[in-house]
Amino acid sequence: VSVNDILLRCVAQALREVPEVNAQWAGDSVVKKGAVDVGVAVALPDGLITPVIRSADQKSIAEIGAEVRALAALAREGKLAPEQYTGGTFTVSNLGMFEIEHFTAILNPPEAAILAVGSAAQVPHVEGGQLVVQWRMNVTMTCDHRVVDGALGARFLQALRSYVENPGLLVVG
Repeated sequence: VSVNDILLRCVAQALREVPEVNAQWAGDSVVKKGAVDVGVAVALPDGLITPVIRSADQKSIAEIGAEVRALAALAREGKLAPEQYTGGTFTVSNLGMFEIEHFTAILNPPEAAILAVGSAAQVPHVEGGQLVVQWRMNVTMTCDHRVVDGALGARFLQALRSYVENPGLLVVG
């Protein structure tokens, strides 16, 4: 299980909690999606592709991880079927493994939001008047404001943070 697998599960649960973000712009209206189908950016020699984890909110971290690895392998072999990389409702792009602290990801239309995930690092933090070292990770969310405005995006990020900081909430049940 990787950090990315855990983050994907956290994102899926946050999308279930804040379903207004699990939506798309349909030309003149917002379409809320029922299924939580999360795209995962995978680097290929000639660009990116975003295989989709279908119903990610209903899968365990281990199931998500196995599916990501299988889809990424198919992508690298050029064997993904269109239904395996289209129809996502939200995408996660993680450059943390490259020690990139912060970046901005570009939307995958018609999706309304994408999360850019930077590296986790130990940083100094003041807690109760004492200097301590904590793990921190930067994320940035790009949103189509016709669907997800700043306040709604903040609600989603708060939900995401609660799952990241309390992984016991991720139990599939």
